[in-house]
Amino acid sequence: MDPEMQKMREVVLVYLDRSGGLQKFVHDCKKYNDSKQSYAVYRFIISINPSDIAELDAALGNYILHNPLQAAQIFQSVCFVAIKTLSLIEQLQTEAQISILLKPTHLPPLPSYVLSLSAYPFNYTSQRFYMSEGIVIAMGTVTKYTQGARFLCTEETCPFSEGFRCIRVHCPGATESATVRTDFVCSLCSSPLQEDIKFRVLGDKQIVEMIDAKILNALKGYSNDKSHFRIQAFTVFLRDELANKMTIGNHYRIIGIPACVQNGLQATACIEVNSVQLYKPHGPSFVSDNFKCLLSLTSSSCWRFAAVLANIFASQVVPPGTYNTLKLAILLSLVQTCEKENADYLDLLVVTSDTLIIDRLLNYSLCLLPRGIRHPPSSEIFPSVSKDKHGTGSASIQACSAVLAKGGICYIGDLSSYKKDKLELLQSVLESRTTTVFIPGKKYGEEADQQVTVSVQTNFWSFVDVDSSSKKHIQKENFLIGQMDVSLIPVNLVDGFGLLIYNEFPSCRLSSPVVHHILRRAINPEAMLYKVSQQFRTQDYEEFILFARNLHVELSSEAESLIQGYYLASRRVRRDSIHGSTLSASALKILISLSKAHAKLSLRQTVLEEDAVIAVLLLESSLTLKHGTSALCVAPNPVFPFDLSDENSLQQRDIYLMQCHHQLLKFIAAYSPGIHINTNEE
Repeated sequence: MDPEMQKMREVVLVYLDRSGGLQKFVHDCKKYNDSKQSYAVYRFIISINPSDIAELDAALGNYILHNPLQAAQIFQSVCFVAIKTLSLIEQLQTEAQISILLKPTHLPPLPSYVLSLSAYPFNYTSQRFYMSEGIVIAMGTVTKYTQGARFLCTEETCPFSEGFRCIRVHCPGATESATVRTDFVCSLCSSPLQEDIKFRVLGDKQIVEMIDAKILNALKGYSNDKSHFRIQAFTVFLRDELANKMTIGNHYRIIGIPACVQNGLQATACIEVNSVQLYKPHGPSFVSDNFKCLLSLTSSSCWRFAAVLANIFASQVVPPGTYNTLKLAILLSLVQTCEKENADYLDLLVVTSDTLIIDRLLNYSLCLLPRGIRHPPSSEIFPSVSKDKHGTGSASIQACSAVLAKGGICYIGDLSSYKKDKLELLQSVLESRTTTVFIPGKKYGEEADQQVTVSVQTNFWSFVDVDSSSKKHIQKENFLIGQMDVSLIPVNLVDGFGLLIYNEFPSCRLSSPVVHHILRRAINPEAMLYKVSQQFRTQDYEEFILFARNLHVELSSEAESLIQGYYLASRRVRRDSIHGSTLSASALKILISLSKAHAKLSLRQTVLEEDAVIAVLLLESSLTLKHGTSALCVAPNPVFPFDLSDENSLQQRDIYLMQCHHQLLKFIAAYSPGIHINTNEE
């Protein structure tokens, strides 16, 4: 016996004993032994910490990392001796019946262990462990594959005509025909081998398509990054306990062995996965010094910091001081993005006739998030089903703009350009935050039809061109005061969006600063037109939004009472004799989401009454556009009633918002008397 191999076996036994792996192995053996059933293959998963192994024996650590299939045979030999010595599985006859899957906890953080299809060369023939990461863009249904099979020699006098001597076990990258087919011959007498079908061991298999996260930059529609790169999807095989461990649209780090699968004349690079880990990028732990200084200068009022942020935001696209309400709504929506279940979503629908400027503004804002997706009109917004391209004939669920924008923004452009069925599906998703994919069993080789529910965790942005919509239909005449005609879009869909925003400057009377900005930008696209563009760069806003959105905020009792009081009062005021209350049930969630977003934008972890006041004014303005004015009777532009040019204008805005707060308290007292709110008479 090779002394080096014998030493490695001894080290393996020591490692299994110290790491607790031997105890787990004995427990797994007990399950097999208790079943009293004979299998062609007994499969064991052994967790490996490469660092601990390397400390025990560097040669074994190197062997596991660079020759994992051969290293598994060493573990196989040790496990077989342990089973026979301790009589763990009575049914086991030969070492070939043991299948070992080594599952490394991590790999060395070195470039040679990272596999990327966007980098050359792609060494898929090395058959060693690599770490890779990417986003799941397609998922197949779970099907069966052969883990192992028993073959017997057809020559009765051959020793291989009985027992468990000829065992075929699945290897990474191997197709089904490599494990089970009819033309195998006996290695002893060259007679044909025949499978003993009753000993075949089946497992679960799922085919997943992943792609480098760099694809997100290409799907934004606009990016400051001018570098060019190649992006290619790669196939991932999830087997047995890893099946259904991935979710479409999520970002994962995987460890596995690359291989090349031949399908007819086509070869596909793939990875046989050994371990899967959800990748959660950490946001910045700070904001820039300029933002800190601005926060300090505006600390005298709970409203000023967010107002100044909105005022100077996106100065690369529009002049400071223009579109303030829309820019505030955009910032609120940006900080209300996360990948948590039951998150507080904030969708925006902009009514405008300046489609070019609004499109530029929304697209610029989109790029501030890692997961900002501009939906291309030629593709699907929501998941679709197609036939798996690897020859299995099974169904594969394809990702889409809404799923790829998970934890971010999905910008779907002009809402009036979509057909009725797409709008109905969008309305359903806005209400439930899920979409259902139907898989007909007959078409994809399954016995029964399937319905797969996919979670949609993103904020939606869209706009409606009032000029084009007015040409497509006859306008209604019975408008209420303050109501806007958006009847081209179904009422329930408009209600599905959290905020309906009407921009301040229609194209017929563009403000002078906007015209000057457009002309100067056309002459010199790279120029910094304003000083604030240098003080608060796009990168600073990216870091700020990533920091702010990760803040955990809680509602104060005062803010909660104000929100609840306004909601109940509005339900009583906004009602008619036919349809009842025109205030949707989602309005309360929107109010809470807006309040939390304003607190985050102000870098606070507690939602104050002042945050709730801004939320109420924004929602009431949106409701006025949808259904007309109410007894609260807010101004057309309640959050920014006048330009913010200096300290005095900020002071005037604070006084105005205090008056709005007092007016709101009177409204609640009049129409929702059961709610107790502390009022300050002074």
